[in-house]
Amino acid sequence: MTAITAWPNRAETWLDDKGKGAWIAAMVLGFIFFWPVGLALLAYMIWGKRMFGKNCNGRSRHHQHRAAWAAQSSSGNSIFDAYKAETLKRLEDEQEAFSDFLGRLREAKDKSEFDQFMADRERQRADESRPVEPAG
Repeated sequence: MTAITAWPNRAETWLDDKGKGAWIAAMVLGFIFFWPVGLALLAYMIWGKRMFGKNCNGRSRHHQHRAAWAAQSSSGNSIFDAYKAETLKRLEDEQEAFSDFLGRLREAKDKSEFDQFMADRERQRADESRPVEPAG
């Protein structure tokens, strides 16, 4: 990459490292000094899911990619690599089990809410079907 095409990537990485506040500050400064730059940053933040996304807390795609690469690369020590692979497999299994648990928990909550709704509805129908006694 040439220096002209490399600086936007370096700037993006630097802003990602600093977090959402740095992106907002860059956008405000862009509006102050040259409004089209601020507008371009705003558009990039919105359509790039930077403003409303969950990944703008200092952990960028660059960091995630680096972590994935480090997990797959070999250290040169076969015992450590086997340990690392076993640990990663165990963590993936635990993550899957936890996701399944959360799914069952959501399902149980939904069932409970539905059962409560049906009980309320049945109680309301029973109240409506009771004959009204005249006062007196």
